[in-house]
Amino acid sequence: MKPTLRKRIALNSMPWLLSALLIVCWQIVSTKSGISHAIFPSPGEVLLAFRQYSSALAEHAAHTVITSLLGFLLALIGGILIGLAIGASRAVYSGVYPLLVAFNAIPKVALLPLFVLWCGIGVMPAVLTAFSLAFFPIVVNVATGLATIEPEMEDVMRALGARRDEILLKVGIPRSLPYLFASLKVAITLAFVGSVISETVASNEGIGVLMMAASSRFEVSLVFAGLIVIAALAVAAYGICGLVESRMAHWAFRARGGE
Repeated sequence: MKPTLRKRIALNSMPWLLSALLIVCWQIVSTKSGISHAIFPSPGEVLLAFRQYSSALAEHAAHTVITSLLGFLLALIGGILIGLAIGASRAVYSGVYPLLVAFNAIPKVALLPLFVLWCGIGVMPAVLTAFSLAFFPIVVNVATGLATIEPEMEDVMRALGARRDEILLKVGIPRSLPYLFASLKVAITLAFVGSVISETVASNEGIGVLMMAASSRFEVSLVFAGLIVIAALAVAAYGICGLVESRMAHWAFRARGGE
């Protein structure tokens, strides 16, 4: 077996090995610490909750995925458009960027009552909360990618007769792709966070609702199961973004010395 292949297999197996180690540590703590399982369940009890509530977990997880992806899609479209405008124009940067920073500083939980007042209880508050959390990283990274165009490259393009919009289209946008995908991997996880936060307050469906109902009945093992589902969904979405990144921005991996 080639050394590079062995290295790749070892790197790919690390998350699984660390997860197994975490489960072992969890089992030891739950059995040896003396903490009541009603407060801190063992992995076996959480697995039992998965089996017992599998249909409910799947139904509520599907709702959370839909709201998270809708919010993420809105953030993607809006973030790219505004990020391009900010990165392409110093005037837009000076006028809009401080407002975006101010918006990002607002705790999104504080916006939930407004979302409920405007849209009622249901899907839209979760979508808007997911959007509000995922939007800012995308804007910042797209604008940063455009701002990192080397002045020498711009001079060469102008010397070849390229207009400003052509420089942005042929150099700026491809140059910003690694920054965009870096932000997407952060934004998609934040979208799940936003959806679940909203579901705990202003929804009748979703993992957040299931967890709140379970905690009110002191079914802590089901709460843990909900947390694991959220984490698994976020990791899967992160992996999909990484896969798309490797397809669309593979040149950036080569530039960083990746294999």
